[in-house]
Amino acid sequence: MRNYPANLDDPRPAGPAPGRARRPGPDARTVAIIVSDGVSGFELGVACEVFGDSWSAILGLPWYRSFVCAAAPGPVTADSGFQLLAPHGLERVRSAGTVVMLPVEPPGQVPDAIPEALRQAHARGSRIVSLCTGAFAVAAAGLLDGRRATTHWTECAELARRYPRVSVDPGVLFVDEGDMLTSAGSAAGIDLCLHVVRQDYGSEIATQLARQLVVPPQRDGGQAQYIDAPLPDPGSSSLFADTLCWLQEHLGEPVTVEDLAARSAMSPRTFARRFAASTGTTPYQWLLRQRIQLAQRLLETTSLPIDSVAQKSGFSTAANLRKHFSRAVHTSPQAYRRAFADRRAS
Repeated sequence: MRNYPANLDDPRPAGPAPGRARRPGPDARTVAIIVSDGVSGFELGVACEVFGDSWSAILGLPWYRSFVCAAAPGPVTADSGFQLLAPHGLERVRSAGTVVMLPVEPPGQVPDAIPEALRQAHARGSRIVSLCTGAFAVAAAGLLDGRRATTHWTECAELARRYPRVSVDPGVLFVDEGDMLTSAGSAAGIDLCLHVVRQDYGSEIATQLARQLVVPPQRDGGQAQYIDAPLPDPGSSSLFADTLCWLQEHLGEPVTVEDLAARSAMSPRTFARRFAASTGTTPYQWLLRQRIQLAQRLLETTSLPIDSVAQKSGFSTAANLRKHFSRAVHTSPQAYRRAFADRRAS
């Protein structure tokens, strides 16, 4: 089991290296969603659902203001054949704090005005979010040059061929480069949109939204795009599922991979192999991410001292919490608490 550290003092970085961090601007919650002929109905639904203003009443706080935008007046034909009328033009893109570029079929076949609108929006400080093959339009605007990015795994080779200055990663669910975020195909768009919500509103609100959408609260961006088998249903009688449920309820307790394997009646090697097949990551990295999420929720919703947050989230000491928290979230626990409090106040 030497490849799966048993404690959280492991010196390796947690998750991907930090991108070009740019905090969302004051207008980041004004969201322009770009559609054009061939737009994917699935990703359109995801973006409209997550950033739609109906959540304001349900979650009890001011939500995003979203606008569906097209390059030209008239109906847009989706990939499945239905037509829709976008109520706004690209002028909304140029004034939005967050721009969501939806995929089209075939990839990259968008009007020339769209890459230009993306460039203008980014130049004035907008955060650009692409879902699935929407990355082709963002790459056409030159905004992914010299950056990591991803798209649906079947299109990664083509994206890399067309845009050799983009560092294409086919093995992740999404990539966060600070002001430029790209996702893999279909359901990974939900993961990226929830990640954006988590940045803007915090882990607790993102988790509440995920429950409303009946989707997992968080799948790491670094998780594999495709896995051999999904995690078992938490309500199943599987020892493996029972172990993961137990772990989520005991994150503050010392635990090793050997402990989890024993609870699942497996050898450590078999447990690690099955875990990787089910999640696309190692038990250590999954446990670390769960503890980081718990620490975020405690920092957002309580005034507990940092030492207490560290104890309750399983990091034992404030120093250990700061080390792993800063690697994963790219800020300190105290700075995160202050920033979150400032965001709530604004």
